[in-house]
Amino acid sequence: MFNPFTFLLKVLLLVLLPFIGLIRLSVYFHISQNLLPWVCIALATLMTVILLFIYLTFLHAWVTDYASNTRYTVKRRFGIAAFVVLLYVIHGIFYIGGTNIKSEDIRTEIREVHPILRLSVSTLIHLDKELLITDSARLPEDYQKMGLPSKNQSLHYRQSTGYAHAIDIRTNNRPEWKNLLVRTYFIVMGFRTLRHYGTADHLHVSLLSHAYPNAK
Repeated sequence: MFNPFTFLLKVLLLVLLPFIGLIRLSVYFHISQNLLPWVCIALATLMTVILLFIYLTFLHAWVTDYASNTRYTVKRRFGIAAFVVLLYVIHGIFYIGGTNIKSEDIRTEIREVHPILRLSVSTLIHLDKELLITDSARLPEDYQKMGLPSKNQSLHYRQSTGYAHAIDIRTNNRPEWKNLLVRTYFIVMGFRTLRHYGTADHLHVSLLSHAYPNAK
């Protein structure tokens, strides 16, 4: 028996899969190959374009016939796939809505965060409009301003990649099931997570730094 809800869920998963895979591949290239940030993203982007091209090819074959599969239609499908993926990557890395950032200072600092981490957060925001970034890049003296001892190693500091490798996401005053789903998302994507409890309850999300593999 045809179930429209199940059908729509499967379609949604198929649509999201290439873009979720792009993030996971970027993290994989960073962790396993220690490539430059933009090289990781470029390789993952290329593989996602190819996957989306395959999607479009199956869709084209379903609604037309193979006889119309000319060189022009192949180029057009590849062009559409490349345009969609590049638009997603550029928008995800360079734009995060103001309502999802705690303060203007953090809005400025977010550009100093590793682009793979920025892309993963902006993707999640499409599903969780209330997600709030409470901290991103820091300097050692920032801990003193907060009344905390300075740290020799922190992934909020700029790493050898030229970017900070950590952000904090608010968990206070949010349903725990949402916090759990957010944490699960980042773990599945290959990031490290650490829950900090207290008055400033938040989820610390970080990307491995090869220079300081034990840093948090």
